Amino acid sequence: MTADDCPPPEPAGPARPGLVRRLGTGDAVVIGLGSMVGAGVYAAFGPAAKAAGSGLLVALLVAAAVAYCNAASSAQLAAQYPTSGGTYAYGRERLGPWWGFTAGWGFVVGKTASCAAMALTFATYAVPGPWWLQRLVAVTAVVALAVLNSRGVTRTAQLTRVLVAVTLTALAVVVLGIVFGGSATPARLGGWPAWTSGGLYGILQAAGLLFFAFAGYARIATMGEEVREPARTIPRAIPIALGIAVGVYLLVGTAALLASGPGHLAGSAAPLATAVTDAGAGVLVPVVRIGAAVASLGALLALIAGVGRTVLAMARNRDLHGRLAAIHPRFRVPHHAELVLAVVVSVLVLTVDLRAVIGFSSFGVLVYYAIANLAALTQEQRHRRWPRSLSVMGLAGCLALATTLPWISIAAGAAVFLAGLIGRGTILRLRRSDAANSP
Repeated sequence: MTADDCPPPEPAGPARPGLVRRLGTGDAVVIGLGSMVGAGVYAAFGPAAKAAGSGLLVALLVAAAVAYCNAASSAQLAAQYPTSGGTYAYGRERLGPWWGFTAGWGFVVGKTASCAAMALTFATYAVPGPWWLQRLVAVTAVVALAVLNSRGVTRTAQLTRVLVAVTLTALAVVVLGIVFGGSATPARLGGWPAWTSGGLYGILQAAGLLFFAFAGYARIATMGEEVREPARTIPRAIPIALGIAVGVYLLVGTAALLASGPGHLAGSAAPLATAVTDAGAGVLVPVVRIGAAVASLGALLALIAGVGRTVLAMARNRDLHGRLAAIHPRFRVPHHAELVLAVVVSVLVLTVDLRAVIGFSSFGVLVYYAIANLAALTQEQRHRRWPRSLSVMGLAGCLALATTLPWISIAAGAAVFLAGLIGRGTILRLRRSDAANSP
């Protein structure tokens, strides 16, 4: 199958307006941080501690290293192809339409599930009430943020700044509360047995789960059509956002282990709330709740924007319904894509419990970035900003982390990818048949 199987995207113009480049480096960094320093920091340490014990700090560094390699490849590709869609667009350009579709499909399905998980996480922390009320609040959050996104990307960036500031402030208070609570101690880190309790496999599995928290920098690349001077802005914004997120996660993870130890963290559904309580700073539990709620909103806001742009790119190439490629004539956002996304996420929120979606989302995102690294390997030297070895390490790291995730996450992810590929093949055959039978 070649690129000719799918018609090229129509150029932007009077009949089909394009997006507008309104985001600077600061805006792009904030949007990336809003995606990374989100609800994952309040949930990912529990399953990571279960898999690797105190070795979750080693796993965090492994996840960060893989994320950096992926970020280099993504930034390099985004500078050459400053359009919406991220790796979906890069895969099509460098490897062919099937590779691009695989990346885009994994991103859209996995991140749509993550949107529902973020909405449910927000409601769980914000409304300690009956389940039906939490779900209604979650749907309200989805609709409100989708409406905000539909009013223009600058409004998205402005609200994300506020949410990121509140989230980082809450995390700083949590870390300080643990440090000065009086009960945190290095003894809870344990000795060599605690650091190696999960072995190499456990550390890699924990790294794959923690990668869920780092994947937000993709949002910067997927919004490449709305970034000013993308060849300069994107390669600067992605590493900056990733570096800040790594620092935050190392501080929070270390503080949580000092307060609770890996065993207690592993058994907690709300590990940071457990950590502040164990540290003798239980008075800060409301701060954890507020921080988690705000972080979830920030992640959800950035996810809606990123998924909407990938849907736009796929619709332009007829990998999804063409109407999803519509751009609002005034606000210049993919309003049809974001409307459909809001409806799908709302249905999921009302019908399915997706709070355990971390492994599934990680699998899809790791496949997405594996394709990004593979695409970056094909770039000509004049477009390279980082050594080719980083793309090789990123590809190997993505495959290693994806194959060491919990088996149920691998099975579910593989099934979803297979369904998407079969569906695309069926549609292409029908199109060729219709074209052959048309007069």
